[in-house]
Amino acid sequence: MNDIHVHLTVAAAEAARIARGVTADQLARPSVCADWTVRELVNHLVLYTGHGLEHRARRRQLPEEIVRRDFTADADWARRYADQLDRALAAWEKPDVWDGEVDTGHVTMPATVIASLLVKELALHGWDLARSTGQDLTVPEATGRFLLGVVEEHAETYRRYDGFAEPFEAHHDAPAFARALATSGRDPRG
Repeated sequence: MNDIHVHLTVAAAEAARIARGVTADQLARPSVCADWTVRELVNHLVLYTGHGLEHRARRRQLPEEIVRRDFTADADWARRYADQLDRALAAWEKPDVWDGEVDTGHVTMPATVIASLLVKELALHGWDLARSTGQDLTVPEATGRFLLGVVEEHAETYRRYDGFAEPFEAHHDAPAFARALATSGRDPRG
């Protein structure tokens, strides 16, 4: 297993844990993501980090019926999400999946870059969901350092398309995950 897969596994486990802690009455509430409810945030997370993660490994586009689906309509959506993450991680375990490029339908990138960006999606949107539902998401320092590198590398592109807000100040001695959150425009203090 390569380092990126290790970080995917860590971030996926945390995202699945956070998803299991979301209650039905929280879904209609606003999330920490501007203009998104918790339900919209969950649907984004499940779509791109569950189904998207697997489809990228298999070099397939996301089917339109999955893109439009409300995953939270299923009472056991959190268990299904965890199962989907397991399938997606298994798809990335094959050594040849890391070779070549992945066409997302919008852009083509090396598989390693796509996987790195999916670590970012899992960790940052997992953190958004945690904050929106009164939970905490943490990652080991090694995963935090990896994530910080990904966020720093892609921050300006994400800001250009309103994916990241302006950065927050973070002390240079703060854990890497807190610095990644701050760099992405999230206030690590909550």
